Amino acid sequence: MADEKETPKTPAAPAAPADAAAAAPVEGAAPAAEAAGKVRKSRLKGGKLIPTGIVHIRATFNNTSVTITDPRGAVISWSSAGRCAFKGSRKSTAYAATVVAQEAARTAIANSGMREVEIFVQGPGSGRESAIRAIQSAGLAVTAIRDVTPIPHNGCRPPKRRRV
Repeated sequence: MADEKETPKTPAAPAAPADAAAAAPVEGAAPAAEAAGKVRKSRLKGGKLIPTGIVHIRATFNNTSVTITDPRGAVISWSSAGRCAFKGSRKSTAYAATVVAQEAARTAIANSGMREVEIFVQGPGSGRESAIRAIQSAGLAVTAIRDVTPIPHNGCRPPKRRRV
């Protein structure tokens, strides 16, 4: 008995699960699924799929912004020319509107599984038609296109004409 050492009477810790990296991720380390080359899709709103949505395209003379919402109006994804690294006069081009619409559509498809949209277009900018085409080419089925540009019925006096 003198040879034996007393061991403390504590319960043994449970064995770690086989996928311990997935169970308890280490800060700064990549999860096993992403390290293996698989891309995890994150779903908005607790994993709910939103198959239909509304695309709001606002094309002004200086910028183009695209917002994609669910039918109730909650924003799913958005993008603008400034967010896509266009600065100055390049923000008002049709190419910038194409890039903006493609980015917003890609994130809406990836995050919420959106398949079909209704499009509301507002403003006189040059990116109206190119943004609509970009949304169609990104894989979203367009069910309706509506122009919601506000038209004054002799309201405020417009700014004076430019003399260049």
